[in-house]
Parts: sequence; C-alpha cells; structure tokens
Amino acid sequence: MNITQVKSKADKTAFLDVARIIYKNDPNWVCPLDNDVEAVFDPARNNFHTHGRATRWILRNNAGKPIGRIAAFVNDEKAYNYEQPTGGCGFFECIDDKAAAFFLFDTAKQWLQQQGMQAMDGPINFGENDNFWGLLVEGFTPPSYGMNYHLPYYHAFFKDYGFETLYEQITNHLDVHKPFSERFTKIANWVMNKPGYTFEHYKASQLEKFAADFIEIYNDGWQDFENFVPINHATIMESLKQMKAIMDERLIWFAYVDGEPASFIVILPDANQMIKPLNGKLNLWGKLQFVYRKWRGVSRMRAIVMGTKQKFQKHGLESCLFIKLKEYVLPLQQYDELELSWVGDFNAKMLAIHEAVGATFGKKHLTMRCKF
Repeated sequence: MNITQVKSKADKTAFLDVARIIYKNDPNWVCPLDNDVEAVFDPARNNFHTHGRATRWILRNNAGKPIGRIAAFVNDEKAYNYEQPTGGCGFFECIDDKAAAFFLFDTAKQWLQQQGMQAMDGPINFGENDNFWGLLVEGFTPPSYGMNYHLPYYHAFFKDYGFETLYEQITNHLDVHKPFSERFTKIANWVMNKPGYTFEHYKASQLEKFAADFIEIYNDGWQDFENFVPINHATIMESLKQMKAIMDERLIWFAYVDGEPASFIVILPDANQMIKPLNGKLNLWGKLQFVYRKWRGVSRMRAIVMGTKQKFQKHGLESCLFIKLKEYVLPLQQYDELELSWVGDFNAKMLAIHEAVGATFGKKHLTMRCKF
C-alpha cells in the first residue's frame, strides 16, 4: 500500500473517487457534491482556515488503485478546550481491510502529533457540525443532504483502533401528515396569541438582519454546552450563501418576544433528492438536472438547527415554530417527511421537543475520540 498527501489535481480527483468506488453497489448512498467536499479544503471558501489547518491523504494498493482516504485538521479555537489538545479526522472511506484502515488512522495521527495534538475526534468536519459529522452506526437508509453515510464495518475499524464514543447523535423523523397532539397544539396556539409574541419567516432581502438574529439567539442558547465556540458573522454568512441554491424562505422561522430575537428553526428541502443522479458532478448537465428536480420538488425536508435563548426556553416558542411550519407545508401537498437531525444525546431539551412533536427514531451517528 502507498499513501499520498493530496496536492495534485490527480490526487484531488482520486480523493473524491474513493467514495464512488466504495459505495458503487450501495443503493442507499448519495454521493456528496464534489464541490461541497472541495470547499472544505479551500481557504477561500471555508473561513475555518483562518484559525486552523487541514490536510488529506489518498491510499492506493500496490496496483495503484485508490482504496481509502482520510483528512485531518486542527481548529485552534477548539483544540485546546479539552484535557489534552485535540484535533480531528474525517472524510474517512476505506475498503473492508483493517490494515488499510489503520494505515489511514496512523497517518492522520502522526500529522496531528506534529501539530502538537494528543488526541483526535472523528469522523468530523473541518467546519460546523451540521455537515459531514459523525459515524453512522444505525439507520442505514438514504441520507439527507450533509449527513454522513457509512458502511456497517466502519464502526469496528474505529473501535478496534482505540476510538471511544464521546456522544451519540440522534436523528428522528417526523411524518408531516401526522397531526400534532391536542396538548401540543393547544399550548402552541396559546403562546402564539400572547401579547408581544411575533413570528417571521426568513427573507433573503433582509439577510443581515436575520443573520444577526441567528447569531444572537444561537450564541445565547448554546453557550452552556461543553466546549461551545460562538458562531461568528463570517461563518453564518458562508452557511446562508451555501443554502441559497435550495432554500425555501418559508421553511426558516424566527420567534420574537417584544421585538427581541428569541428562537429559530432552520429547515431546508432535502437536496440529496435533487443530486442523487448526479454522482457528485455539478457540471452543466448536472446543473440542468438539479434545476429540474428542484422545480419538480422533493418530498423530504431536513431541520438543520434549532435554537432558543436561555431565558425563553420554557416559553413554548419551539412549538409555535412547528405550527407555523405546518401551516405552510400542508397546503403545498409536497412534503411527506421532516428529518430532525442531528441532536446530541446530551441535549435532553431538544430530544424532548422531538418527542413532543411525535417524531420517531431514524438514525444514530457517533462522535468518537482517540487519545494518543
């Protein structure tokens, strides 16, 4: 076996092609867009490079055929928040060969040690955790856009190498046509009618306003979670720019109390139903197919993130946002499913909301750590 750091155009192509080789016969897999993967490693398109660094490798067998890949990265804003300095690895793909998998892990580990790291989390992303994050261990069904999909044997590779589970990431599914419980609806309607409580859907024409509202709510609501790093303006603007191609403004809702930003939910149509036939290639023909499928519509949505300021977390605002969403979605007669992804097992409040709206289990990913 031979491992090469990805630098040349040929190596970049091989890095992308590994996944197509591994999942060639898996009907559930949806190839991520090559452009989305490449954007992670492009400093011009990923502002995490301003406070970190990333690299990647391609593994070939003795005949020169790609058989595996891995990336490693250090986020300086998070690396030193732990007992031991911790980097990350991700974009791992490998044939069913333990020696090959360990060769990839060893390579990432050695590079991270050279960066002063003493542990690595994986498989994670060099970016926000709404994309390319976690090891799929339950629910091997077609993934939604941005969600990692893996083969079952990967779990043993990570465990046998020494990775231990940090937390579980739970994804639940909601049948859009299933009515909310009477109690849930009653509470939501009562809250919506309270004086000073208002609700607005996102409007691209007011991008800066909603970006600022998002940052204010998110950084307040999530601040007490372990190793939390506040989201900044550049990151949210990058995210909104990436969402633009598939965004439906009326699937993104904000709640306000006496004009103060209080809660939000960000939902997108599932782009994977648009890109599945493209095999990762967004060339001219791919763009035409994408536009056609977007026009035709998809049947699944994905909830990317929710957040509520701490002082409003027992006000029932989340219930109202789901009601607002349903008021828009049901008359469309287009969507059948909402994927609520993903929620850490440490986030009891959010899991309780999933239960309250009647969502059922869909998938489980793991975020794991290997201490050197």
